[in-house]
Amino acid sequence: MEELLIDLYGGQFERELLEEIAAVGVYKDIPADTILMDFGQYVKSMPLLLQGAIKIMREDQQGDELLLYFLEKGDTCAMTLSCCMGATKSEIRAVTETDTQLILIPVQHMESWLGKYKSWRGFVMDSYHDRMMEMLDAIDSIAFMNLEDRVMKLLQEKAQIVQNKEVYNTHKELAQELHTSRVVISRILKKLENEGRISLHRSHITLIEADV
Repeated sequence: MEELLIDLYGGQFERELLEEIAAVGVYKDIPADTILMDFGQYVKSMPLLLQGAIKIMREDQQGDELLLYFLEKGDTCAMTLSCCMGATKSEIRAVTETDTQLILIPVQHMESWLGKYKSWRGFVMDSYHDRMMEMLDAIDSIAFMNLEDRVMKLLQEKAQIVQNKEVYNTHKELAQELHTSRVVISRILKKLENEGRISLHRSHITLIEADV
């Protein structure tokens, strides 16, 4: 585990901090489409993402979901940090988008490191800032972009995560992430295909415009 940490965080964290993370952290190898954290759960550890991607979802009063942002290699989740430190229930659902490797850090160590390591304080503050900017981007997309552009933006994000022009999501899954209906998504995808921007297949969607 320590070698993985050094490869990813060696230029960011002090050697002593890396050793502590390796000593107390719990390594997890988790397949895609696994719920890591759900609405209403208490959070007792914070994830450091070593490989893969996690999508963070929010739920409305009707039980429908909306994608807020993705976590990728080197990231952690600001909402998880808040729940850990405030001992509050989770208001998000975290689901692995791809096969994922991560380290779980118990909350008591996470708090003590804030006063002990300057690099950890900086990492936590940067994480809060990055997640806030991603949430603002999600709000801007809902407020200012039409649904067709939001669909295309989501497909491009997914292609970028896996570094592949093929996106393996059903129309229903895309509809859930964008907080709309499957029928609407299917209609938009067909329109995008007619415009030559994507190609629809039985098991996946190919992005013709993707830069990956």
